[in-house]
Amino acid sequence: MTSHRTAQTMKPATAAKKLGVYLPATPAEFQEGVVSRAEFDALQADPPQWLRDLRREGPHPRPVVAARLGVSIAGLARGGVTEALTTEQIDALRGDPPEWLERERATQAEVRREAARIREKNAARADEGQARRPRR
Repeated sequence: MTSHRTAQTMKPATAAKKLGVYLPATPAEFQEGVVSRAEFDALQADPPQWLRDLRREGPHPRPVVAARLGVSIAGLARGGVTEALTTEQIDALRGDPPEWLERERATQAEVRREAARIREKNAARADEGQARRPRR
């Protein structure tokens, strides 16, 4: 008995998120259809010009903007950035950072230091637990 395998598809929003692009800036045919796994793989392997342009120039979705500025998505919102930004706008913020960006970068650095401290503490506990166990 053979089973029919249906092609995996994803919504345009999911595909745009996985590709790291802002959905409203993509071509209409991308926004209106579904994206099969094969089409998605082809977009990643050999991106069309529109995808290369969006990745290079934007507008970029908030996760990409946050990563490029070195802050969290919540930090962007606290700073009043709620819309997608272009590469040019991101570069302008990096070149002359406003007070909120400096504050959010410091907060993000502290969060990273605390996460590293906790990882080290947990690793030390795990090593200590291994040393206490009797060997068989």
